[in-house]
Amino acid sequence: MKTPRAATRRHLPTSPFKRPPAPVFEEFASGELVTHDKYGLGRVLKVEHQAVVIDFGPQKMRITEPYAKLFKL
Repeated sequence: MKTPRAATRRHLPTSPFKRPPAPVFEEFASGELVTHDKYGLGRVLKVEHQAVVIDFGPQKMRITEPYAKLFKL
């Protein structure tokens, strides 16, 4: 039998413990230079609701939140 993960448990309003903080995602703007561990250096073309479109030269990629391995330069 598997034990439930702590991340899947809901927070009760009557709990004496503090609610875990919501994850903060980095914000990007069009034209910014970024780097990705797999695709390399790129430029942000378009910012969508929960994703960014980035031009990495030979290919354009749409990367969704939480923007794993994507960093501003």
